[in-house]
Amino acid sequence: MEIKPIKTVKDYNQALERLEMIFDAKNGTSEGDELEVLGILIDQYENEHFPIGLPDPIEAIKFRMEQMGYNQNDLANIVGLKSRASEILNRKRKLSLEMIRKLHKVLHIPTDVLIQTY
Repeated sequence: MEIKPIKTVKDYNQALERLEMIFDAKNGTSEGDELEVLGILIDQYENEHFPIGLPDPIEAIKFRMEQMGYNQNDLANIVGLKSRASEILNRKRKLSLEMIRKLHKVLHIPTDVLIQTY
């Protein structure tokens, strides 16, 4: 087991190849330990070099509503009025702090996503 930091694209590709070879390693074995450490190193490299941005707030609301089987009336119950829900979904009304709090609490959307400008 030769574990080393992933510093280059070449290192990254080699780590991915090795990960693929030992992917089914059992916990508690040397290959299992190598798999765990390699996974952490790959994750760190990907987070640093291939960051994924936060989703658009309105798209996040629509996605979460779809996941939960909610419709516009359900959103209206969260934000106050059906017309307000329509304006939000059509990007004609910005989210207020109170709406962000309610959406976070009910739809479990991170506030970091909801506070972004759109």
